[in-house]
Amino acid sequence: MKPSLRLSSSQQLRITPQLQQAIAVLQLSSLELQQEVQQKLYNNPLLELEESEEEKGEPVVENWEEPMPENIIDPSYELRNNTSVMTSNLTDSKSISQTDESLSDHLIWQLNLAPLTDNQFLIGLSIIDSIDDKGMFVAKAKDIQELMGGLVALEEVNLVLHLIQQFDPPGVGAANLTESLLIQLDQLPKNTKYLNEAQLLITNHSDLFGKNSVQQIHKISGYSVLVIEEAMLLLKTLCPYPGNNWNNDPIDYVIPDVRAFKFNGSWHVELNKDVIPKLSINFKYANLIERGDHGKDNEFIKQNLTEAKWFIKSIENRNETLLRVASCIIDVQKNYLDEGPEAMKPMILKDVANKLELHESTISRATNQKYISTPLGTYELKYFFSSHIRTLDGEEFSSVAIRAILKKLIDSELSSHPLSDNKLSSLLNDMGINIARRTVTKYREGMGVTSSSERKHT
Repeated sequence: MKPSLRLSSSQQLRITPQLQQAIAVLQLSSLELQQEVQQKLYNNPLLELEESEEEKGEPVVENWEEPMPENIIDPSYELRNNTSVMTSNLTDSKSISQTDESLSDHLIWQLNLAPLTDNQFLIGLSIIDSIDDKGMFVAKAKDIQELMGGLVALEEVNLVLHLIQQFDPPGVGAANLTESLLIQLDQLPKNTKYLNEAQLLITNHSDLFGKNSVQQIHKISGYSVLVIEEAMLLLKTLCPYPGNNWNNDPIDYVIPDVRAFKFNGSWHVELNKDVIPKLSINFKYANLIERGDHGKDNEFIKQNLTEAKWFIKSIENRNETLLRVASCIIDVQKNYLDEGPEAMKPMILKDVANKLELHESTISRATNQKYISTPLGTYELKYFFSSHIRTLDGEEFSSVAIRAILKKLIDSELSSHPLSDNKLSSLLNDMGINIARRTVTKYREGMGVTSSSERKHT
């Protein structure tokens, strides 16, 4: 076979660096975008952040009539200067109300303010070290005594443990659920209604309380059903595991990327200008390119100028795509904003992609970690996407709408005769929504609603 040359043409899709950057910017959340902008501003001298009118004004300096005292710490407070305990010194400028303080740090802070001897302070540290994330004391007083080398009495360990159990959050340091609830009840005002009954019932019948067995408790204890139910209501105001409400993670504030509002009877969507970075080119540096030389400095400026233009273009494309996608979503789900969750329409990524003539992956990136502010609240854009169930007459129902209908049915049921999953399935079928009992069970459990037997109150 003789060698030969052939000329052929073909088309290939190549992802250029600029396209890669546009895709990456599109899927960034508003917070991640701000971080990316800060990084670009740091690395690229041709990129600058436009100042608002307020920032361009002269800074205002307030005059204090009285000088700030040199030492605002009361000298009568003497915190223990123990480097193994203190996580920061006085030169650390952390806020007192920091949001990233752990439960352990919070307990140690309170321990520092307690009038304890050195040995008692060390006992307290050992106890706090044995309190888990739920706020429960997972060791025993005897274990702490042995940890201290047997140098302290068991009574002293119990004394410090009892002190820590009075710390915030209420119920911390308890050995079990019953003890945690009793500690919290003991801290309530003495004139609290049904306080004594709740203390006696949780002490003697904690296992039945967990099962919500009102009739059984009534037979054993002799208390009336009304008293037992009121005691249960009081207990439900408490936190079984005090550490669960202690968020050890920094607080994440949701800032909406877009806003939906109604004007002249129509729904409109606009970008949140507060989270859109306003970038521009630094022409002072860009004009240096006109020198016409081919030195390294000039090449550096040219390269950064190109990168700055593409980054600004990527942000503009992101904002344009985000606005188009959000507007399309609101146009489909406007009945939801007018009538509530029961009017939610089924919608998938493909529906929006077809309307906007974009790829489904683009819609996915545009809605990922993007939030919209509406009169009903702030939602992630992905919230408006849901699967569907077809009714007998061919109409499609969103799973969100079905959950809303289920919640409405359960909320209106009689406490003495709660609706079973079979009954709920039957009621939905009567509405034309063909849904199986197991699907009702899945939706009910997903909403955090207990079974009909557990919801029953006589």
